[in-house]
Amino acid sequence: MAAAQSDRDLPSALCSEFLNFSAKDTASRWLAAPELQQEVYHHLALYVPRILCLGPSRGSSSREEQREEQREELACQLLLLAPLEWLLLGEEPASGLALLQEKNLPSPLCGHVFKVGEPTYSCRECAADPTCVLCMQCFLGSVHKEHRYRMTTSGGGGFCDCGDAEAWKKGPYCHKHTPTDSSRHSQEDPVAQLPADMVARGYSVFSIILKYAVDMLTWEQEDQLPEGLAPPEREDTFYCMLFNDEVHTYEQVIYTLQKAVNCSQKEAVSFATTVDRDGRKSVRYGDFQFCEQAKSVIVRNTSRQSKPLRVQVMHSSVVAHQCFALKALSWLGQVIQYSDGLRRILCQVGLQRGPEGENSSLVDQLMLNDSKMWKGARNIYHQLLMNSLLMDLKYKKIFAIQFAKNYRRLQTDFMEDDHERVVSVTSLSVQLFTVPTMARMLMVEENLMTTIIRTFVDHLRHRDLQGRFQFDRYTAQQAFKFGRVQSLIGDLKYVLISRPSEWSDQLRLKFLEGLDAFLELLKCMQGMDPVVRQVGQHIEMEPEWEAAFTLQMKLTHIISMIQEWCSTDEHVLIEAYRKCLNALSHCHSSLPDGEQPISLTLAGHCVETFRYQVSQDKVSIHLPVCRLLAGLHVLLSRTEVASRFPEQLPLGELSPPLLIELPLRCLVLCAQVHAGMWRRNGFSLINQIYYYHNVKCRVEMFDKDVIMLQAGASMMDPNHFLMIVLSRFELFHIFSSADCRKRYREANKDMVQQNNTLIEEMLHLIIMVVCERYVSGVGQVEPFDEVRREIIHQLSVRPMAHSELVKALPENGNKETGLERVIDTVASFKKPGVTGRGLYELRPEWNKHFNLYFHHYSRADQSKAEEAQRKLRRQNGEDTALPPPLPPPLCPLFGSLVNLLQCDVVLAMEGAVLQWAVEPSGGCWTESMLQRVLHLVGMALLEEQQQLENSSGDDDVTFNYTCKITRPGEAPSTSGSVLALLESLQNAPHLEVHKDLITWILKMVVNIKTMRERTSSTSTVTISQGQGLEETVRDKDKAERKRKAEMARLRREKIMAQMSEMQKHFINENKELFQQSLEELEASTSAAAENSPPSLEPSCLSQVCVGPRRVIGAERRQLVTCILCQEEQEVRGQGKAMVLAAFVQRSTVLSKNRHRNLPDPECHDPLFMHPDLSLGIHTASCGHIMHATCWQRYFEAVQLKEQRRQQRLRGHTSYDVENGEFLCPLCECLSNTVIPLLPHTHSPYPRYTYT
Repeated sequence: MAAAQSDRDLPSALCSEFLNFSAKDTASRWLAAPELQQEVYHHLALYVPRILCLGPSRGSSSREEQREEQREELACQLLLLAPLEWLLLGEEPASGLALLQEKNLPSPLCGHVFKVGEPTYSCRECAADPTCVLCMQCFLGSVHKEHRYRMTTSGGGGFCDCGDAEAWKKGPYCHKHTPTDSSRHSQEDPVAQLPADMVARGYSVFSIILKYAVDMLTWEQEDQLPEGLAPPEREDTFYCMLFNDEVHTYEQVIYTLQKAVNCSQKEAVSFATTVDRDGRKSVRYGDFQFCEQAKSVIVRNTSRQSKPLRVQVMHSSVVAHQCFALKALSWLGQVIQYSDGLRRILCQVGLQRGPEGENSSLVDQLMLNDSKMWKGARNIYHQLLMNSLLMDLKYKKIFAIQFAKNYRRLQTDFMEDDHERVVSVTSLSVQLFTVPTMARMLMVEENLMTTIIRTFVDHLRHRDLQGRFQFDRYTAQQAFKFGRVQSLIGDLKYVLISRPSEWSDQLRLKFLEGLDAFLELLKCMQGMDPVVRQVGQHIEMEPEWEAAFTLQMKLTHIISMIQEWCSTDEHVLIEAYRKCLNALSHCHSSLPDGEQPISLTLAGHCVETFRYQVSQDKVSIHLPVCRLLAGLHVLLSRTEVASRFPEQLPLGELSPPLLIELPLRCLVLCAQVHAGMWRRNGFSLINQIYYYHNVKCRVEMFDKDVIMLQAGASMMDPNHFLMIVLSRFELFHIFSSADCRKRYREANKDMVQQNNTLIEEMLHLIIMVVCERYVSGVGQVEPFDEVRREIIHQLSVRPMAHSELVKALPENGNKETGLERVIDTVASFKKPGVTGRGLYELRPEWNKHFNLYFHHYSRADQSKAEEAQRKLRRQNGEDTALPPPLPPPLCPLFGSLVNLLQCDVVLAMEGAVLQWAVEPSGGCWTESMLQRVLHLVGMALLEEQQQLENSSGDDDVTFNYTCKITRPGEAPSTSGSVLALLESLQNAPHLEVHKDLITWILKMVVNIKTMRERTSSTSTVTISQGQGLEETVRDKDKAERKRKAEMARLRREKIMAQMSEMQKHFINENKELFQQSLEELEASTSAAAENSPPSLEPSCLSQVCVGPRRVIGAERRQLVTCILCQEEQEVRGQGKAMVLAAFVQRSTVLSKNRHRNLPDPECHDPLFMHPDLSLGIHTASCGHIMHATCWQRYFEAVQLKEQRRQQRLRGHTSYDVENGEFLCPLCECLSNTVIPLLPHTHSPYPRYTYT
């Protein structure tokens, strides 16, 4: 330690040099020297090791350490930086910098670099994308503070976008950064404003210092220095330098340091904190052997479970020069703040290519060695890049090109690194790729889109035999790497976030090339994580599913953005459609299906398909290629490309049955999961189904599957489409059998219930395919209408707060839902009270747009919405029917979808379900099934009415549903017509809940027939374009019903008043009679007492209660009230039976021998109880009384409600209806039987005379 002690004497030597040192003279000497770099390096070699990193002094306090740091800062400024400033400015630094700042024409860019946790502001109305942010000062001085804005906290690394015209649609400048002469800024070179000699000196100084800093920060030798920097005298002083990683925990590092360097826990905590913050920290100072010993202990203690902590034994001079290199970079960043001319000089120096050629500039060297540096060094040079290159628009583009050229290598280094992205140079992508002009320039010149996608695919190497991604059995290291790879998706999102308004031929070419790469990525996802139904045995280990869905969620916005890009250019859209169709054909060619062709025949139609069962074969929920094609198909309709350029589209190559095949399988899988057929596959499949419908994924999953079915159905014969749907749902045999209900006698109960649920899901799917038209391109609507419909149906469930509505709506790439543009038109805001929150309530006039089978409802939401809407209609005095709303018209490309409603197969299915519903359900059909059929019938009638209203004559109407439902059913169903069945069901007692809807349907049929008769009788009659005829009839019917109800109420009140008046009059006129009746009653009572048996005496002492001489008391009337109908009833033997709710269960409470076997019931006397009381019967009752008939009706209603609830909610209740359990209607006490209530009786035995 002698060397360390000698170093302690250096400050006194330096103090004397301070007095004799002249920065001005040193700068003059350097300027006169033939080799400036050699002179500067010699000066640094002499002074840097003597000023910095002299090692810790023994027993020094924190105050002394602070004083030592101040001494180092002062020495650096006076001995090292001051000569550089004199050399650069040619005059006294303070005045020279002030003069530079005075003459400088500052950039309009703010460039404030955010610290971690600093607030940032983004205008939701004016920002080009969510990454465009302002610092607090710029925000408060801008127009955006009056707009809708989003406030977040920075993760560090970004800077303020104030002054960037491309970042803002309007108001790009705050008051501080508003340019005074913009033309001057854009045209003049700021370097020209500087004196020529200063420019020359600036190039020299910046080149020397920047090269020195780059050499030292990328230096890998631990005990040697670059040429020209070796100290005059080499001491044996080393540092044991500990580096940060993201693998080891704080506790592991603290424990290891305590053992390795023999420090206290407080010192170890301080070391660990500094390592985590700055990236490295010296933990021991001394000779080489002393430091090497600590290194070996640290490596040995941390290499047992993972890679060891990185530790280096570095010579003190190397550490000193690296520390000064960081100070030099910070100094460069400060100097260029005074002058944009100096900033541009530094940019030129940094990006100037060296003699080595490609990637030889100083900035390239820093970027490519980024992962080898420690955290503190990275942060400082990143900040310098942001203060220099990113603040100069000219050199920002040059830097962006270099960044794009090295993109693959930088990302590969980042994957191998373990530091967070915020301290990686790859995080600068957000500053480069989000500038629209720059992103397109990089896409054209450097093929950036393709580079990003291929880099991403290359890093996901785990594939199955078919080339699909395979995430099962992921190790922790692979999962960590997968998390880092996802940052590439973020970069692709930045590139695509702003769609082009103008296309060049090169941009088209490069975008389509990028689309090819993206389709290769989607092909690797198509069909990944396939599942097979477990039968007999539960799955042993839950498969990995989260990685695939994480990837899907990350790509959701990318897929949407690619579709938005395609929508802006017809040529790109046509080519993208062709490429996507080829990719889908390639995916289909690898499927092992189609080996067993089959022919299906139903309702006089025949279709060829192949045998495939979702319940037996492999099926996947991941179908991104199909869904992208569905999105592009909608764009063909929205942009009218399909109608204007049909010859350029490969529509002839389309095979509609193949288009619908994979999405249909996915939807059938969901239906079978809901039917309980996949219970043995565990929670992983349930979670996948949940996210498939979840708001985060559904836009590019569930919604696109429905659209693909709509596209296929619009290009197929509707009968063929429905027959394939029946086949995939595995229901074809039910509707094609001559006796449709034969299956119920042969199948077990579970199979019947599964088939019932599948029929419901299949009918729901048909409703969705025909009814879901609120997508621009499918129906003639705007995006505004789509958001409005979502809000209407969310508020139909219940009033909601703003935050709930935002969560229920999907976000676009700019994190916007479109809620604010729509909400005030459909909802009124109810302010919060003292506690609670404000809620939006749906305006009454929008209730008519409610669709019970809205495709984004969960089953719970659907049930709540139905209940809420029925309750609302009852409160308004209306019928409780919930008919389908009037749908918007379809676009021409999807126009043939309406034929699904009137084709023969759907009529056969409707007839079959209505035929089943004629008889009360014995489990062979469900009310949900019937309700869906009635909804389909209502949709068809609305469609026919719309066509009639919009037609000029009867010949224009091609929709003849009312004619078809009057025809009797054909084989195999030989029932009556659909209309006849509906009329027979109208007054069926077991369908009371559906009566209003059936009545509405029958009225619609009458209205349509009337309209047809009018149209056919005279072609000049036009139908009113106001409210529809059906609505007029319904309003008249409602008014008539209200009028009759009011008249009945008034008549009832009048009668009650008359009766009350007559009672009073009768009592007043017959007072004597009432008095006489009372006297007679008293006399009869006393006579009864006198005529009592002689053995009984009036004294209460002689009353006998038990035995042959007991006294028979007077008859007591027992009056009770039924809790259900509130009718008072006397309990009599010949009266209505009354019962008590009760619970009967086996009891062993009093048992002395609980192991005794049950006695043989054949020879066991129930009146004899064994003394060990092995078991008994315990009966408990809450005491609430009902009529037996009332209870019977109540219990049947509970059973029916439970059947419907199981179909919708599929949850569990606290009681089991199948075992006869129910809740008492009044107190909700658990019951499973009723006990008859008997009247009071005398002794059942006759009187005996005892002697």
